[in-house]
Amino acid sequence: MTSADAGSGSDVGAEAPPRRPRDWLREQRGLPRRRLIVIGSVALVMFLVFSVLLARYLSTENVERADILTVLRAEAAGNANGLIARLSGCRAHPGCVAQAQQNAAKLRRSGSVKILTLSSQTAYAVTSASGTTRVAWTVIGRLPTVQCVSVSRKGNFLSGLSVTLTGLSAPIPGEADC
Repeated sequence: MTSADAGSGSDVGAEAPPRRPRDWLREQRGLPRRRLIVIGSVALVMFLVFSVLLARYLSTENVERADILTVLRAEAAGNANGLIARLSGCRAHPGCVAQAQQNAAKLRRSGSVKILTLSSQTAYAVTSASGTTRVAWTVIGRLPTVQCVSVSRKGNFLSGLSVTLTGLSAPIPGEADC
């Protein structure tokens, strides 16, 4: 057998070429090409809708953190009125107003506020929920401060959740729970 004969004959033991995904699709006689395109399009749309809903849901955690940081910045600046304005319904409750004024006077610090830890009871709630968030924060060069923030979430997973801060405690001991 010459080298020319080796490539032209049909060898019984020769391996078939590897199958490609396109070959598999061609073999599927029950699913015409148009139906495959429709199924793929529906799957893509469902994936995109799910991704948008998931991103909307997960962004609620960032909203809570940003709102708490804004309250802490007002507090550290000694801005009692700014603090009261950022706590929903605080002006209507004399105890809340008094606590905010006391916190703003006692915790006044110059510098940038840094959140060290944030532990929320309402984290990842898919429906309306209320709870307390324990936040440890500091201004560089000062000892950390730990406080409890009352948080209320309204809405649901599909329509979106809104975050409202309703109260802020006096400083608590560093290892204490809310």
